[in-house]
Amino acid sequence: MIDVAALDREQFIATFAGLYEHSPWVAIDTWDRLGGQRMNSLDALHTALSETLLAADRGRQLALINAHPDLAGKAAVAGELTAASTAEQASAGIHHCTPAEFARFTNLNSAYKARFGFPFIMAVKGSDRHQILAAFETRIHHTPEQEFNCALGEINKIARFRLHAL
Repeated sequence: MIDVAALDREQFIATFAGLYEHSPWVAIDTWDRLGGQRMNSLDALHTALSETLLAADRGRQLALINAHPDLAGKAAVAGELTAASTAEQASAGIHHCTPAEFARFTNLNSAYKARFGFPFIMAVKGSDRHQILAAFETRIHHTPEQEFNCALGEINKIARFRLHAL
């Protein structure tokens, strides 16, 4: 287990910058806000990181949402995902999609982005591709504000999974 309280700023940022997809600012801002205080466990650290994300301005939040890849999207097919995203999507069996399921993911990704202006985000660990498609089909009917908030919640779940995998 990582002794969070023993880390200095540089070690903290190097260790936790990758928890939020292409967004090291979450770790940087968390350290700068708290300087290691209140982060004596992984759960306390996750709470502090989550608070940083939720307190950020909408522009930063949207940039983080948009940093996430489509599920079963072109980046996944081309092998361009981060190692964490690749492992997460593989754990859900997305790479085993039938051609019909892959087409459904592609259509839902397009429809979702057209409706909300950002990619569908789901913490897929512990889910399978059928559950993900079902969530997609339910969430596409949310309001934009509901879905924006849902995306932030899912991002914080992803960060928790990544944190506990360190």
